[in-house]
Amino acid sequence: MSCLITSVTVEIDAPAEFVWSVLIDYPNYPQWNPYTMAVDTTLAVGSPIDLTLPMPDGSEGTWVSREYIRVVDAPRLLRYDTGDTFPGLLGTRDQVITPLGPQRCGYHTFETFTGKYAEAVFAAQGEYVKKGFDSVAHALRDRVHIIRLGQSAV
Repeated sequence: MSCLITSVTVEIDAPAEFVWSVLIDYPNYPQWNPYTMAVDTTLAVGSPIDLTLPMPDGSEGTWVSREYIRVVDAPRLLRYDTGDTFPGLLGTRDQVITPLGPQRCGYHTFETFTGKYAEAVFAAQGEYVKKGFDSVAHALRDRVHIIRLGQSAV
C-alpha cells in the first residue's frame, strides 16, 4: 500500500538554478520556511538530513525527522527518505523544480508513504504534511521574489 501527499504547484519568476540555490540554502530557512525551520545535511547521497519541523499537533516546540539523501539532481530534483528509521514505514519526499523557460520555473513537493503503517500515518498526519508542503511552496516562491527584488535594487 502507498499513500501520496502532494503540494500545490507554484510558478516562480526565476531560473530553475536560482530557485535551487534558495531551496538548498539551509542556513536561511529560519527567515522564510514555515514548515522546515532548520536543516542539517551535507547533501551527499546516502548521508543524513535532519529536518526540524513544528509539532504535528500544533503544540509549542519542534521535532527532528532524520532522513537520508537519495538523489541530488541540481537544479531539478532533491529526494530523501526515512530509510529504516521507522520499521514498517518508508516516507520518500521529492522536491521538484521544473523549468518553464529561461526565467521561469515551477516547484512542487510530494511524499509517498509505503509499508505496513502507510495508511495509518497518512490518516493521522496527511493533513499536517499537506499544509506544511503547501506553505513551503508558497514561501519559496515569495522568498525568491524578495531576493530578486533586492538584487535588482542594487
